[in-house]
Amino acid sequence: MQSSLLDHMVKRQTKFTEDEVRSICFQMFHGLDYMHRNGYFHSDLKPANVLVNDGSHVVKIADLGFAMEIDSPPPYTDYVTTRPYRAPEVLLQSGLYGPKVDMWAMDAIMAQLFSFRTLFPGQSADDQMFKICSVIGSLTWDTWPEGHILAQNLNYEFPQLRSVGLSAMVPSASRSAIQLISSLCSWDPSARPTAAEALKHPLFVGNHKISRAIPMRKSNILLASNSLIFL
Repeated sequence: MQSSLLDHMVKRQTKFTEDEVRSICFQMFHGLDYMHRNGYFHSDLKPANVLVNDGSHVVKIADLGFAMEIDSPPPYTDYVTTRPYRAPEVLLQSGLYGPKVDMWAMDAIMAQLFSFRTLFPGQSADDQMFKICSVIGSLTWDTWPEGHILAQNLNYEFPQLRSVGLSAMVPSASRSAIQLISSLCSWDPSARPTAAEALKHPLFVGNHKISRAIPMRKSNILLASNSLIFL
């Protein structure tokens, strides 16, 4: 593997086509599905932690140094995901979170693959929440009551902002891709699709350009330097 996905984007002269984004994300969702089904979530998913073969765009999820067991009891680690990929429940200091933090990170990664720009480039926790509200719209009580309760516990007031729309942020993405990104960046973690559900999205189903040459099985994991790497 020649580089991380982040370094690969920096070196590229042109943005990814939708077919390339589709192939990369298909592989990542397969990796996450395998990981989640086997009782773990990554908790630090970002382009820098994805390895890529520059020629074939085969990708491997790497650096599971912060991975956690889904059934592990609290307290959880204070560090969960690099800020631009951090889910709202983590920003609001929820004591309970799980695989859906990986699914939130995937919406930011997908958008970045299309635009080569960070979707939520916050400089602090408050600024990160402001960026999220500006892109997807401020949280309402009906959308995620638990989020409002978490915010009240922190004496945090959500900024009142309307969504600028994901299509405006990622203009090169198809309607199908925007639909998937939108579902992944749901405020309510329970409303986000699982990795298995994402693989059944119309963006992937019936598309014969996606390479299925890398099946996810037990032998695809290597433990090295306290990190799991999908091979």
